[in-house]
Amino acid sequence: MTDQNRQENRRPSRKPTAFRLDDKNVRLAEEVEDLPLASETIIQEALDDSLLPVETAPMPVRKSSSFGRWIGLGLGGLISLAVGLAIDSLIRDLFARADWLGWVGIGLAAIAVLGLVGLVLRELGALMRLRKIDDLRDHLAETAESDNAKAARTHLKDLISLYADRPDTARGRKTLQGHMSEVIDGKDLLILAERDLLSPLDKQARRIVMSSAKRVSLVTAISPRAIVDLLAVLFENLRIIRQLSHLYGGRPGTLGFFRLTRHVLQHLALTGGMAAGDSLASQVLGHGLAARLSARLGEGLINGLLTARVGIAAIAVCRPAPFVGSKGPSVSEFMNELVSSAEKEDTGKQGKSS
Repeated sequence: MTDQNRQENRRPSRKPTAFRLDDKNVRLAEEVEDLPLASETIIQEALDDSLLPVETAPMPVRKSSSFGRWIGLGLGGLISLAVGLAIDSLIRDLFARADWLGWVGIGLAAIAVLGLVGLVLRELGALMRLRKIDDLRDHLAETAESDNAKAARTHLKDLISLYADRPDTARGRKTLQGHMSEVIDGKDLLILAERDLLSPLDKQARRIVMSSAKRVSLVTAISPRAIVDLLAVLFENLRIIRQLSHLYGGRPGTLGFFRLTRHVLQHLALTGGMAAGDSLASQVLGHGLAARLSARLGEGLINGLLTARVGIAAIAVCRPAPFVGSKGPSVSEFMNELVSSAEKEDTGKQGKSS
């Protein structure tokens, strides 16, 4: 047995000791020989191969099949040809009956084409506007993290131009332009923009969400069939998305509205919003509220809270800037008013029944 092993065997065992990681007398086992101390605590490191990170090869990315696109392109082309041939046959028949009928048919077809072109241009403009809002929100979020004053002024100019045709934002735009001429940090500029320009819109957005949540809660409580509840919830949720988009300057068309709805659903999926709202409602109902409300009113309250959660997600998607100076709306903000409304409705029902 070597001398080193004998010294290690003769070392007395130490009792468990509490120590701070930044203590100068604490050394790793391999550092004792290089940096000996009179009184020291030695940390033995045991490495387990099972705890080491295992390098895995990245999963191959599968390319999406283009057969669906081919099917859509082919069916779209066939439908277009069918419509064109039908219109051509109709105009020929009109000319065969009378020339003036043929020319009337050509004029109506030209009006339809112009209307279709205008509709396409409007939808493209709405999609571009929504994309501009998404890009502006991403840029402002990056600016808030980097605290870049120059980038903040550049993107806030885009925010001001977004509401240039809105008389209700004139005062906020003027105040924000005055702040932009001062020497202020980038993040502070965003906080001022949120307070002066977006705060009135946020208050109106909260009122929209609250009114829709109350309507859902009331309809669910008094409707006799589940299909009525489902239709009411669906209608109010879609109505919230469209109203909030118009409020924050989106003005989506038909395609833009579908795209916006998909983004709201994605936001809910990423944040777990539906489960969070259901959990919050279950906690409140479990702390004595269920004993004070009927089963129908309790169900209406839960549906109202979930509608409020959809509205919160729609605010996050439609708002052209992230929440910097505040955390944004939460389900708990709508809880008290919905609960008091449900209790009033329950009291009114009990009074009528008596």
